[in-house]
Amino acid sequence: MAEVSDFHAHIYFDPDEVEQARALARAAQAQFSLSVGHFHLKPVGPHPRGSCQLTLAPDEFGRFAAWAAVNRGSLTIFAHASTGDDKADHSRHVIWFGPSEQLDQSLFG
Repeated sequence: MAEVSDFHAHIYFDPDEVEQARALARAAQAQFSLSVGHFHLKPVGPHPRGSCQLTLAPDEFGRFAAWAAVNRGSLTIFAHASTGDDKADHSRHVIWFGPSEQLDQSLFG
């Protein structure tokens, strides 16, 4: 069984949604013990749109998932476990809040 070190929740947004994404990240930070990463306005890594990574401890993720399901508004959140296997973490160990999107899996070999 794979060990989960943490979870990443990536808020996806288009340029006209960046303020909505920032507000969602602030609201999440007020509710949970998590770190908020940079707001990338263009696709970075495997992510198809602008995104911001929230990093949560495994024991916080369940509460975050329940909160995100009803508080994400129209934004999509891509979440995954971090096990050290980047390919599996971005393809099999995933949860989508909102419509799923195509990630660039070619980065993982």
